[in-house]
Order: sequence, then structure tokens, then C-alpha cells
Amino acid sequence: MNVVLWIIAIVLAVVFLGSGLAKITRPKDALAASNMGFVEDFSPGTIKAIGVAEVLAAIGLILPGITGIAPILVPLAASGLVLLMIGAIITHVRRKELPMVIGNVVLLILAAIEAWGRFGPYAF
Repeated sequence: MNVVLWIIAIVLAVVFLGSGLAKITRPKDALAASNMGFVEDFSPGTIKAIGVAEVLAAIGLILPGITGIAPILVPLAASGLVLLMIGAIITHVRRKELPMVIGNVVLLILAAIEAWGRFGPYAF
């Protein structure tokens, strides 16, 4: 199960690192044009904050586990992603963007599995 949790952590880290960097580096108009229509509901500062949270979570999923320094940050980062995905699901449901909801639910489930495994029976 430890290998499965590492695979989940890597997948989540790659997804959220890419998504977060896009939100940090690209202007709001460019994000809206690239299938991120939800940005219309948020200010540029909020979008950047979401991006920073995603990048920090991606780092928190991998770096503490590799270095052994503060490994409690791994399940905390996964828990943060669960909360972030709940917000994303609410936003996409409100905007009637159901295909986006499916992706968010999958990411939420993966993050929840990671948090459960690292808080519980497969802690570092």
C-alpha cells in the first residue's frame, strides 16, 4: 500500500503543480480562454492564492516524505487538497460545469485516500 500511496502522491503533485503554476503565471483572461471559465467568478488575487495553495500542496505531498523532515505535512497537504476540491466542486456545480465536477471528485477521492493512508496505517 505504501507504493500505491506514493503513486497517488506523485500523480496529485504533478496535477496540482501544473495547475497551480498556470494560475500563478498566467493572466486571468488567458486562464478563462483555456477552459478555466471559473476564473470569471474570482479576483486575480484570489486566483493567484489558489495557485499558491496548489503549488504548496504539491510540494508538501512529496518533499517531506522524501526528506523525512516533518512527514506529518504529507497528510496535511492531502487534507488541504480535499478542502480545495470541495470548494472547486461547489464552484463548478454552481456554474453547471458538470464535466469539471467529475475530475474534481476523482482528485478529491485520491487526496482523501492519501490523507487517510498517511494519517493512519501507512504513516511515515
